[in-house]
Amino acid sequence: MKVLYLVTEDWYFWSHRLALARAAKRRGHEVVVVTSVNKHGEMIKKEGFKLVPWTLDRSGNNPLRELGSVWELVCVYRRHRPDVAHHVALKPVLYGAVASAVAKTPVTVNALAGLGHIFVAKGVRAFVVRKILTAVLRLAMRRKKSGAIFQNPDDINRFVDAGVVHPSKVSLIKGSGVDTGVFAPPTTEPSGVPIVLLHSRMLKTKGVYDFLEAAKLLKSRIQVRMVLAGAPDPHNPASVNLATLEKWNREGYVEYWGQKENMPEIIRRSSVVVLPSLYGEGVPRSLIEAASAARPLVAYDIAGCREIVRDRVNGFLAPAGDVKALAGHIKKLLVDDDLRARMGAAGRKIVEDEFCVERVVGETLDLYGKLMS
Repeated sequence: MKVLYLVTEDWYFWSHRLALARAAKRRGHEVVVVTSVNKHGEMIKKEGFKLVPWTLDRSGNNPLRELGSVWELVCVYRRHRPDVAHHVALKPVLYGAVASAVAKTPVTVNALAGLGHIFVAKGVRAFVVRKILTAVLRLAMRRKKSGAIFQNPDDINRFVDAGVVHPSKVSLIKGSGVDTGVFAPPTTEPSGVPIVLLHSRMLKTKGVYDFLEAAKLLKSRIQVRMVLAGAPDPHNPASVNLATLEKWNREGYVEYWGQKENMPEIIRRSSVVVLPSLYGEGVPRSLIEAASAARPLVAYDIAGCREIVRDRVNGFLAPAGDVKALAGHIKKLLVDDDLRARMGAAGRKIVEDEFCVERVVGETLDLYGKLMS
């Protein structure tokens, strides 16, 4: 088969879909990657994949430019004629559905990894946009040989109940898979002042402000280093700008480390990993990676997070927006070595059983075969 992956940005393909594409290539499939190219283009080509640049503004709302992006995809699909087109995230699902219909692509796989900012935004405009998106998604999911991948049951129920997708077309595949050999537990537990880590894009909706407030509460009670690792996302309206992050760093409540490449090592240096996300995630990769490294977790009790954080088993879930409860759970873990060890080991077992890359990749490739047949 020829398999085409459509994603918004090359870094996302590299971090979230590389293992899947490698496995498809090992099975003898030709792989085409269509994405906005920035820093990872040469790395993608060195893998032996065909790289096709796509002109897309993730935050774009100019109708003519967006139509141009769709037409560009139509031309790409007609030229490369994939057997399977795998669309990841909202815009690729919407625009890829149009392109695959016009180009008569045999099979489409539409993966919605969480609902994104627009589904939690408030106001009349956001309400209208949600209504339009739901209607267009309903059309996108109607093709006879198409499948829809969701990462958690909450999203499945939401879209099935809204009539967006028929239950027969739905597959539950938890996350994009984590390499448990790379994200392995530390050989010795970290020493010194404990590090509490939040690693993600620096977005308000990821709970970055709540993490700051929790840091203020904790630092008045115990010794702790509260670390933010990740970059702002200028294309997202919820992004926290760099000047604000650097100001927080100077004030001393949190340490802002920026974007890091050595995340497995940073996670192993941490005592607790936190994600107080405020919107529906798919299943947060940052939490899966941390659980794989046997780190206990703290998150808000929302869709996606509760799939990987099993309350009082491998971490704690706090009511969404309850900063005091968030800080209290973090403190509980920091002062109890045995509790951290027990919950870390439980998280490692959960990842090995449910979220390892081998399982996720196998389930996805099996879906391709099922749809093709």
